[in-house]
Amino acid sequence: MTYEMHIKNIAMKTSFALALLAFAAIGADLKPQPYYGKVAQRAVQMLQGYHVLQRPMDDEISRRAWTNLITQFDYSHSVFLQEDLDRFAPMQTRIDDSLLAGDVSFVFEVYKVFSERYADRIAFATNLIENYSFDFSVDEEYRWLRKDAPWPASPAERDELWRKRIKNELLAQTLGRELDAEKAKLDEQKEVREAAKDPEKAKKLKEKKEKEKQAETNDTDSAKEPELTPKQNLLKRYQRLSQAFFTETDEESLLQRYLSAVAQAYDPHSDYMSPTSKEEFDMSMTLSLCGVGAVLQMDEGALKIERVMPGGPMAKDGRIKKGDKIVGVGQGDGPIEDILYKPMKKSIRKIRGPKDTKVVLEILPKSDPSGSTKRIALIRDEIKLEDQAATGRVERVVLGGVTNTFGYVKFREFYGTMDKRPSDPAYRSCSRDINKYIGRFQEPGSEMDGFILDLRGNGGGSLREAVLLTQLFCPETIPVVQIRETRNLYVLPSFPDQPQFSCSKPMLVLIDRLSASASEIVAGALRDLGRAIIVGDTSTHGKGTVQTVMPMGGEKFGSMKITTARFYRINGSSTQEKGVNSDIRLPSTLDGLDTGEDSLPNALPWSRIEPSRYRQVWDLQKYVPQLKALSDARLAESERYKRHMHAVDLFRESNTRKSVPLERNARLKLMREEREMRELDDAAALDDEESAEETALAESEEGKDAKDDIVLQESFNILADLVRLTDGAQTPRPRSERMRLPAWLQALGE
Repeated sequence: MTYEMHIKNIAMKTSFALALLAFAAIGADLKPQPYYGKVAQRAVQMLQGYHVLQRPMDDEISRRAWTNLITQFDYSHSVFLQEDLDRFAPMQTRIDDSLLAGDVSFVFEVYKVFSERYADRIAFATNLIENYSFDFSVDEEYRWLRKDAPWPASPAERDELWRKRIKNELLAQTLGRELDAEKAKLDEQKEVREAAKDPEKAKKLKEKKEKEKQAETNDTDSAKEPELTPKQNLLKRYQRLSQAFFTETDEESLLQRYLSAVAQAYDPHSDYMSPTSKEEFDMSMTLSLCGVGAVLQMDEGALKIERVMPGGPMAKDGRIKKGDKIVGVGQGDGPIEDILYKPMKKSIRKIRGPKDTKVVLEILPKSDPSGSTKRIALIRDEIKLEDQAATGRVERVVLGGVTNTFGYVKFREFYGTMDKRPSDPAYRSCSRDINKYIGRFQEPGSEMDGFILDLRGNGGGSLREAVLLTQLFCPETIPVVQIRETRNLYVLPSFPDQPQFSCSKPMLVLIDRLSASASEIVAGALRDLGRAIIVGDTSTHGKGTVQTVMPMGGEKFGSMKITTARFYRINGSSTQEKGVNSDIRLPSTLDGLDTGEDSLPNALPWSRIEPSRYRQVWDLQKYVPQLKALSDARLAESERYKRHMHAVDLFRESNTRKSVPLERNARLKLMREEREMRELDDAAALDDEESAEETALAESEEGKDAKDDIVLQESFNILADLVRLTDGAQTPRPRSERMRLPAWLQALGE
């Protein structure tokens, strides 16, 4: 039977297809709230009045907003048809006029069409998975990178695109499992060979086998799910995708999409924040929330417990387990509200609430196959999101027979409580957390010889925290960053109060292409002041703009996050688009990819202003040529670094590939290469011939992590070289004179 005949014979009357049609019908009934027009008018007024461009919302901004909105819905250009785009086209130059008139109906029109098309695509995909037999011997390709591809011109062209998409996903899952089994077998054979040569390894292998056997014997979980076939797994994935999309979309989320598309027509970092998204933003900055302590995921319309957070109310109570599902929520002694198939974000907001208040959860236990529910009352408490907090440790590094002790700190964002003073017990600050580590690193008997500040993957955050952090390494009042608003230029110096602890030892700052905003302020300032050497990718992300969060009026209106200023390094150069360049390049697999600011739509251009008046507190830059030569010589002899660079090259090639083969043997070859790419970078450091002789890190769990990170390991070596070249010198004592600060800057530091 031909493919076309299969498609004609596929019935659309399954229960899942009917559910999709019901979801699409619900989507079609979504209507804007009466006050949305006022929100839209206020958003346009704020963008025109406060954005750094000072640009009216004209037809060009309207075109950008139109493109942003359509792309938000259909990034891969695979759901809409070209006829849909033609239908929406008249609004390309009318969005500005309609919003100023208080009309937000366009996004609801787009969503109505998209929901119908999306329901059709999910039904098509699930029926294809269930009923069609794919031939993986056919020599054809699937274009997976479609952000610049034209939209399908006809339903038949779109069906063909989705046939290849499903075929690609099934082939990837099938071959992935084969390669997993192949690797597991090879690993087992390697263990057996090593055990035959080493009695200690033989003992450990025997203990491992006994534990696995005992675990199988003790496994009495009757609800344990059997492993799904690739088809079953893919079918479940598409069902979850559709469920998540239709249950999560409501009027508020559509307004969020529309006004965000408009804000991002000015620049990619301006945004509209609905009340829900503003709440999440505040929690990310304070690293805390009040709730029950669980990680949740939508599953078959209910909230499934994916993880119970240690120390939270749910963990202390002990009655709710991983895999249980929440189907209802009650506040205090009030009635239970059904949350089945309700938007996940709104259901989670019902579970969260003020500290010390009661929430009642209606639970469907995983262990009860009868389907009966039970109600469990919990008292909400503050949950610390410590996974995002700064972490630090001491590393002992041996290079050339000399042992050095180094401090190391890593954190993912510049968090800081905005509405509390430092004296408040609930106040959180990344600079204060890192300050405590610096104090610990300098305790008698374990004084550090140097310091590494790891900003890789740090996307920024609080400007205040960036200034305070810089001050930990330059304990005098010096300029940190220049900020240019529409009409004014400010030089933001460090604050007059001295930190409790400070670091005066040689230091490196590690960066990658994801280091952005506040990370770039710190890296740029420490480099310009001669205080640190920058190591990592070719440059940072390149975000050189400042956003201000502004309330729009009533609580239900939400807030606008608007780019109100640009920041410049004290040497006068913007970090916008160009970022901060590394002094010594040790690339990650991100280097060279389209992950920077210059790849974002509507990004503001690079610019330069006059440098600030400043003096270098040290001159570590003069050591860069020697350090680079020593590092290059060391890495030229490192087989592991050669494997790492090979992985970097393979990763770059993989991400520039727009299509993948759908013929089995060609795809298997490609997947082997991609696995080689990942495994090359995961090679154990103990395999390095030079590691035993030239470099040794502390034998701790943290030290083992460092050994698995070739960039970090070589950075420790570079720091050891720097300590030797500086002969134990430290940052010179600060001068006594201080910059006078205006009152508004002093208030920023309080």
